[in-house]
Amino acid sequence: MARIAGVELPRDRRIEAGLTSIFGIGWTTAKNIIQEAGVDPATRVNALTEDEINKLRTVVEDNYKVEGDLRREVQMDIKRLMDIGSYRGLRHRRNLPVRGQRTSTNARTRRGGYKAKRTIAVGRKSKETARRVG
Repeated sequence: MARIAGVELPRDRRIEAGLTSIFGIGWTTAKNIIQEAGVDPATRVNALTEDEINKLRTVVEDNYKVEGDLRREVQMDIKRLMDIGSYRGLRHRRNLPVRGQRTSTNARTRRGGYKAKRTIAVGRKSKETARRVG
């Protein structure tokens, strides 16, 4: 049972793939961690010895910001942008795409699914018909 940074690593995967299940560690960082700890990259997570797990754990804890600390830092950065009233902060506050993507036809994930769009369209039609009738 390999537990690093509060995350249970998947047992049947290679260690370089298993480390990527930790928030803040991608492929490149995982390879650097393995090299720094001196562990064979082809080793499966369930075949790691206790000594190798401890080496990996110390490398991750000493050199990298992962999981809770990283999530907290990202949230604080977003909150800072919203507090100072920057354009990116306003986009975060309105739940719209932040990085310049178009929104007239896309951005469904950020703005709400197609079901939400249908209900908005229905509401708009009913208002128009109410104006014509009244």
